[in-house]
Amino acid sequence: MTLRGVLDVVLTDPGMARVVASAGHASLAVTAPPPVQPLVAAALAAQRPGAGVPVLVVTAGERDADQTADLLRCFLPGRRIETFPAWETLPHERLSPRADTVGRRLAVLRDLTHPGENGTIDVLVAPVRSVLQPLAPGLGDLVPVELAPGSSADLDEVARALVDAAYTRVELVEKRGEFALRGGLLDVFPRPSRTRCAWSSGATRSTSCATSPPPTSVPSTSAPSGCGRRRAASCCCRRRCASARPPSRSSTRS
Repeated sequence: MTLRGVLDVVLTDPGMARVVASAGHASLAVTAPPPVQPLVAAALAAQRPGAGVPVLVVTAGERDADQTADLLRCFLPGRRIETFPAWETLPHERLSPRADTVGRRLAVLRDLTHPGENGTIDVLVAPVRSVLQPLAPGLGDLVPVELAPGSSADLDEVARALVDAAYTRVELVEKRGEFALRGGLLDVFPRPSRTRCAWSSGATRSTSCATSPPPTSVPSTSAPSGCGRRRAASCCCRRRCASARPPSRSSTRS
């Protein structure tokens, strides 16, 4: 739904016109009640008669940030609106944020550091917790993991890059933000997508991803051998492989 007509009427208000005129000369901090925040932010981010400047909107909580971002997308259909979520965990807790939260934060930091890749963020909406929480240096410079069709890659290096991007290495991939490396097979469940991807060494089939780079057949520098459940150096024995197989239906109960 587009509410651009409402914004055009708001821009004719003398008070809003003074705010827009002040934003063109220097950095401006505006304090407004929550119902007015989307209108003020839209007036500053909109093109003429708006100010056309990048805007950071600080809200009280996570729900307020999502609601403000939804309203801004209605007021500014042609501008890019993003949210920067806060951690769900406290610093003293031995817990990590959800994989979705980590992925969204890294994507926003990457776009802010390198605006030429995916475009400039016009309005960034963030709860006050995400603004106050400290950030590790260099998060915006993390290079996205991409495997081009027909390229060759070392799966160990890809695994290290995924760990640097806050992916969790597990034995069996079940949730977003997890990956498994067994022999020559790299199984990844990307954070922005609901589809799991598998990169295999020498395999001809692959799984498509909705919002991540398309997985392709990537020859690994180490060819798989043994049972495939582990690497050749630590391949499980034949007895353990046989015990992992499902029991036959023809077996009778003693």
